[in-house]
Amino acid sequence: MIGHTLDERYAIRSRIARGGMATVYLATDLRLERRVAVKVMHEHLAEDENFTRRFEQEARSAARLAHPNLVNVFDQGHDAGRTYLVMEYLPSITLRDLLKQQKRLTTEQTLEISEAVLSGLAAAHRADIVHRDLKPENVMLADDGRIKLGDFGLARAVSANTTTGQALLGTIAYLSPELVTRGVADARSDVYAFGIMFYEMLTGTQPFTGEQPMQIAYQHAHSEVPLPSLKSDEVTPELDQFVRWTTQREPEDRPRDAEEALGYLTAMQSGQTAPIGATRVLDFGGAAPTPSTTVLDEAQRQALAGGTTVLPASPFDTDSQAVAEPETPATALDRAAAATRRRAKRGRVLALILVVLVVLAGGVGWWFGQGPGSQVTVPDVAGTELADAQAALERQDLLVDIFECSSLTVPVGQAAATEPKSGSRLDRGSTVRLCSSTGPALKDVPTIVGLSLDDAMAAITAAGFTFGEVTDTRFDEAGPETVLAALDPEGEQLGEQYPEQGAINLIVSAGPLPNVAGMTADDATAALTEAGLTVDPELGSEAHSSEVAEGSVLALTTSTDPVRPGDPVGLQVSLGPELFEIPDVSGLGLQEAMDTLTAAGFVPTSLVPEGPLRGLAKATGTDPAVGERVQAGTEIRVKSTIAL
Repeated sequence: MIGHTLDERYAIRSRIARGGMATVYLATDLRLERRVAVKVMHEHLAEDENFTRRFEQEARSAARLAHPNLVNVFDQGHDAGRTYLVMEYLPSITLRDLLKQQKRLTTEQTLEISEAVLSGLAAAHRADIVHRDLKPENVMLADDGRIKLGDFGLARAVSANTTTGQALLGTIAYLSPELVTRGVADARSDVYAFGIMFYEMLTGTQPFTGEQPMQIAYQHAHSEVPLPSLKSDEVTPELDQFVRWTTQREPEDRPRDAEEALGYLTAMQSGQTAPIGATRVLDFGGAAPTPSTTVLDEAQRQALAGGTTVLPASPFDTDSQAVAEPETPATALDRAAAATRRRAKRGRVLALILVVLVVLAGGVGWWFGQGPGSQVTVPDVAGTELADAQAALERQDLLVDIFECSSLTVPVGQAAATEPKSGSRLDRGSTVRLCSSTGPALKDVPTIVGLSLDDAMAAITAAGFTFGEVTDTRFDEAGPETVLAALDPEGEQLGEQYPEQGAINLIVSAGPLPNVAGMTADDATAALTEAGLTVDPELGSEAHSSEVAEGSVLALTTSTDPVRPGDPVGLQVSLGPELFEIPDVSGLGLQEAMDTLTAAGFVPTSLVPEGPLRGLAKATGTDPAVGERVQAGTEIRVKSTIAL
């Protein structure tokens, strides 16, 4: 599609994205001179009436909406068997891209994005349009700060309330319970999908996950969405309550549309408990039991009330009287035995302390040597499959945060590098950013056509590309070694952007063909040979010419287009002017003789003036004489006599 023009208006420049139903291209509206996004349905789907109808439904649904938080739709049409949709071009990332980068959003980011999404969705609900495919991939975060909701390809009229048929449309992770169980959707289904997305922004994860889509669908139909505060300490009770309200399994328990949800969100941000007219906000849990304020038994509480302090006895005392009146050994033998017992007791205490110190030292050594407190080395995972790289990092007790980056050497989808780089020493439990390669970065292609070969090679290198080779040289009116075209290795014309360090091949001019008209055949042959051409006698020809002398070249005959050095050419050589034989007009009447010469292509003259005498005169000969060959248009004097 790149390089094509749809309906002689939308010139396709480059590809932006590819989805299950269509491919989105960056194009130029030649009529209004602006950049637009053109969504072209895949050709293999164009024969399916259901897909075509859904595709056209997107145009009609979205064209009915005009709101700052909705992507504008400008046009829709068919051209050369392709069905396309023209939309507002929005340089942006999606909410999904932002979640991949940040894992989870701050409360302020979540509220700002949610307010914009609900505003756009409310405009759709007011127009009786249900989005049916609300998810982070369809929320656009523009470079200039605008937030827009797009892709109404699954939209339906609210009043229709129809089922989807044999298969549910949309993304399973955001489907409402009524869509899963009955295949029926209305504005409250969009509110449910928004609540799931709100939960994901706060926590960085979806509430329901599973290996199979049906597992996730079952959880939507039979489980309550967990509170986001269980995943994030930043979530307030008000946000918990908002998530629980918007994701109730019964549609009647949710906000009736996005406008009501937006009203509650706005009121919550301003400190109000609920907006006027809000439906019932469900409680998300009972109050926690009040903890006991004392652990004293009844006797201790009474003693405390009476002002008596109750203290436990010393663990070293077995008898209060012994504490008051210690017994003294009566003899020297008793005193020696008591001293031995004290030393033995101190020895046991010291041994216990030593054991504790040894165990503590061993524990510290294990903790910082091989345990959770030890450091690990970041492995080199560049060039491996992304899942294998993630597993290798997790085996080192490292947390993995995946992001995308360009790479000249690593294929798309494989691990390109880590941050910090491999070989770095980190504490266990540290986070390592793992780059998923997106291939070479796309860079703007400079102007190459019209430059000299040397200048073109310099421009290619300066722009971050690689000069490949000169794939073709052809004769052209441009000067020698002027670039005529720039191509990729497959021979296709370059678009506005091209992968970094990609090879660029060139077609250059050999200069104009030599002008050999008027030369002798030998001189012309020498000039063409010097220019790299081969003179083929079989391509030669001859022709009469009244302007070019006999034996000189009239024109150059080519057998190929374009003409390249080494191609065969022929020469058209002049035979000089064409000659005609003078007819015999002797014996004819003078006037008849002159008419005969005129019909033969000559200019007859006579000494007999026009009038009665010319009718009595007869031709006796011509000058030049009969039978001579002269050019057409030659003046022939008719000799005559007058019979009296």
